[in-house]
Amino acid sequence: VQLQASGGGLVQAGESLRLSCTASGRLSSINAMSWYRQAPGKQREWVTTITGSGTTEYVDSVKGRFTISKDNAKNTVYLQMNSLEPEDTAVYYCKILDRFNDYWGKGTQVTVSS
Repeated sequence: VQLQASGGGLVQAGESLRLSCTASGRLSSINAMSWYRQAPGKQREWVTTITGSGTTEYVDSVKGRFTISKDNAKNTVYLQMNSLEPEDTAVYYCKILDRFNDYWGKGTQVTVSS
């Protein structure tokens, strides 16, 4: 199974980006799809998760600004990021948890300038 993330880039504060992450290969039933991020000099942190049933959770710092969604037919998870702040600058990683394993993408860089 491979995960390919895309959509990162350089934006100004207040602007938006949409990340995508598509899984290819043989997956069993997907239990959850998540996004994490790692800022320079910091540990990787969880950002948001969407379960197989569609339940979503967010870290407090992105609530009201970020929205996670998924397309089951495409094995793809999205992260719509609005009102971006310089503090959102990080490498964003997707993770998919299926019945037996979890899989990580390689990450996509998001840089927000002030």
